[in-house]
Parts: sequence; C-alpha cells; structure tokens
Amino acid sequence: MQNLPNCPKCSSSFTYLDGTLFICPECAHEWSSLVAAAETESAPAQKVFRDAHGNILQDGDSVTVIKDLKVKGSSSVVKVGTKVRNIRLMDGDDGHDISCKIDGIGAMNLKSEFVKKA
Repeated sequence: MQNLPNCPKCSSSFTYLDGTLFICPECAHEWSSLVAAAETESAPAQKVFRDAHGNILQDGDSVTVIKDLKVKGSSSVVKVGTKVRNIRLMDGDDGHDISCKIDGIGAMNLKSEFVKKA
C-alpha cells in the first residue's frame, strides 16, 4: 500500500493520486505531487544513533566500551569496560559516529557498535 500524504486543507487520510495530482475526496482539494515531494525533501530526517544493544544514543550520554579497541597509530588499547562520558554524535564518513575524550588516551572517534549506553 502506498504512503500518501494527508490533505493539507482538512487533514483527511483518504487522499488518492490521479496522474500528477493528489485529490482529497472529502473536501475536493487538489494539489500537485511535486509540491508534496518538495515538502518531504525540505525536512531532512534526523539520523538515529544506536549502541550495540539497540539503545538510542544522544549528545552528552555516557557509554561503556564493550570490546578491546586498538588505537590506530599507537600501542595503546582502550580496554573493555572503559567508561566514556559526555559523547558527541557526528555523521562520520568512515563509520566512526562518536567523538569523545578518553582519560589517559585523549580525543578520539568511536563506532557506536562497540559501546553500550551506561
């Protein structure tokens, strides 16, 4: 079944598509499907960040590392159980979507699949 928009005039959910126009059978309002497409594109969806267990993460949360992580370019390791406070979420191109500062190591980026919400 198609997900058609509600009527902008009367908010009816019984709209249907006729060619390039959406039509509301309750109030007889007609509007262009191009206008509806532009409205949905103008409101970008917020990306939801989830931890390894599926909990939703937000800026400022505290997380715990669930796997030993090697630090690239160093002989250091972030151990299992390391608690990271005050995370910042970002949309990284390389999959690293958490920016944080870890005591003893410094600023680094983590993948949300290797942490759980504390």
